Amino acid sequence: MSDTWLILGASSAVARAFAREAASHGAALLLAGRDMEDLEHQAADLSIRYGVPARPMRFEARDLASHAGFVAECRQHAASGLLNVFLAFGVMPEQAEADADPAVAAGMVEANFTGAASVLGALGPVLEAQRGGTVVALGSVAGDRGRKRNFLYGATKAALLVYLQGYAARLSGAGVRVLCIKAGPVDTGMTWALPRLPFMASPRQFAAAAWRRAGRGGGSAYLPIIWWPVMTIIRLLPTPIFNKLNI
Repeated sequence: MSDTWLILGASSAVARAFAREAASHGAALLLAGRDMEDLEHQAADLSIRYGVPARPMRFEARDLASHAGFVAECRQHAASGLLNVFLAFGVMPEQAEADADPAVAAGMVEANFTGAASVLGALGPVLEAQRGGTVVALGSVAGDRGRKRNFLYGATKAALLVYLQGYAARLSGAGVRVLCIKAGPVDTGMTWALPRLPFMASPRQFAAAAWRRAGRGGGSAYLPIIWWPVMTIIRLLPTPIFNKLNI
């Protein structure tokens, strides 16, 4: 009896790597996202490479009305074991772009937080009913303190963390583990336009570490772990000093 991992935002580099990691451990996969052609190719490759069931599924984070039906379809197609969730969708436009265009700002909030809360809310009763499972959501170190370069993006990740804390409390009685990964920069398309950032992990390294951490339980975790002392210092900096930093 194999468990199933629902990968939300399955076309992202981190999600692709996590799907490979899950498949290498024998998990069935539901690959959810907007680019069905890409998801179909991924599903075929994973099925052949690892010998596991893999199914592409259409999912739009900002189409909130579709989430209940989407979750019902996931339950129908999941393998006979537990349904688990890896949530990896999100967008990160430049802060200046969000400041200049309210539609860009609203779109980031909808994609990064509202959509995540909506689909996780729809999944909640399914996870409770099965009396177990794991939810891993991709947060960010940007959510620890509002920085001038990306404070709206950071706000969406801070909101997601608080939501996940309450979500974990709600589901704890059913034996569901909820983990928020506070990710540092990962070498993906989201960061390619930026200067080389410190402590950057590859998607493969990140996915392997996330899989191991998920096996140890819920809560929150910095990946790579070096971000724990770094962000502890940043959180404790006095405001007058912090506001002078161009970070």
